[in-house]
Amino acid sequence: MRDNHNSRDEYLFHIDSTYNRVVHKTTNISPFEVVYGFNPLTPLDLLNLPNPQTFVNKEGVTKTEFVKKCMRGLKNKYNNK
Repeated sequence: MRDNHNSRDEYLFHIDSTYNRVVHKTTNISPFEVVYGFNPLTPLDLLNLPNPQTFVNKEGVTKTEFVKKCMRGLKNKYNNK
């Protein structure tokens, strides 16, 4: 597998899927479950996944952008002194 890049690409999806379904010791849930709220049992469970962007809190994004803008302004003022 080390010399054959095509073979590695064929396995990458399966490796990624397996990793994302494994329950982690720290969180006691899988990375997939962190994002979607459930652990898929079969590939059929993945057919109607919601768009993760629908879970984004728009007010939180607005506040984050405001804080980033303020920090850039402060950094610019500090660097110009």
